[in-house]
Amino acid sequence: MDIVSSSEAFSEHLSAERRLSPQTVRAYSSDLRQLAAFAEGRDVDDVAGVSLELLRDWLWAASEAGTSKATLARRTATAKAWTAWLVRTDRVAIDVAARLRSPKTGRTLPRVVGRGPFDELLAGLEDRASSGEPNAMRDLAVVELLYASALRVSELCGLDRDDLDLDRLTVRVTGKGDKERVVPFGVPAQSAIVDYLTSARPVLFARGVASEQRPAPGAALFIGTRGGRLGPRSVYTLVARLLDAVPGGGPAGPHALRHTAATHLLDGGADLRAVQELLGHASLATTQIYTHVSVERIKESYRNAHPRA
Repeated sequence: MDIVSSSEAFSEHLSAERRLSPQTVRAYSSDLRQLAAFAEGRDVDDVAGVSLELLRDWLWAASEAGTSKATLARRTATAKAWTAWLVRTDRVAIDVAARLRSPKTGRTLPRVVGRGPFDELLAGLEDRASSGEPNAMRDLAVVELLYASALRVSELCGLDRDDLDLDRLTVRVTGKGDKERVVPFGVPAQSAIVDYLTSARPVLFARGVASEQRPAPGAALFIGTRGGRLGPRSVYTLVARLLDAVPGGGPAGPHALRHTAATHLLDGGADLRAVQELLGHASLATTQIYTHVSVERIKESYRNAHPRA
């Protein structure tokens, strides 16, 4: 079986059987396309010709080209998952990537916005939303819900109106692997969402109806400027623009709000397992990164405030 056909079948397996997110499937597929192109350059086009040496050469070439350790680690994981699947499905007899070692990526702490700067950020959004401009009202509701429920951007953009329970202050979320969870949000988010649904969404929905190229998404909770379902790129642009004015390093996308919410919860005394459930993490070890963030924040406060720090 040729490498391209097997990688396509593997992608279908990831999507249909393992039910991984579309983003994860795209990443795996992209890695395997690059592997296929590299193998073709070595006159290898069949899975039987893929060896441990070829895989190591592929990763080495990527490293020499300046590929980050995080990407190299993901490509290693892709290769190992693919060759293991080839063995399980009797396409090859030996798992050639079983001894492939992943590079150590190191652990970086996520970006977290402090309580004071975040309150100022929300105040600015509230001021703009008070004008009644539909996009500004939607942006406030988006940021409030992202922070209140610590959502992933894909989870937020996938929400339908029926997923909200405004009386119980909960939202039903479909996370990674199509796993559903119900998470709470607070009164400020409720207020922003109600204002958006009452005054802004009907205007944005009407734009979708009037657009011949982009039909109105009747079920979608959040609607974009042109009338379609709000997309992750639009949310990323919104949050990145807001965080540009906030001190601090690290990525400035929507995930920073998820990091911020988790850290603020732990700073406030929330139980780690409760935060794990809120975030939808399969492993508690994933959530524990935020305990390190909290410790670092304590150390920073100590260094800044203690006379003998």
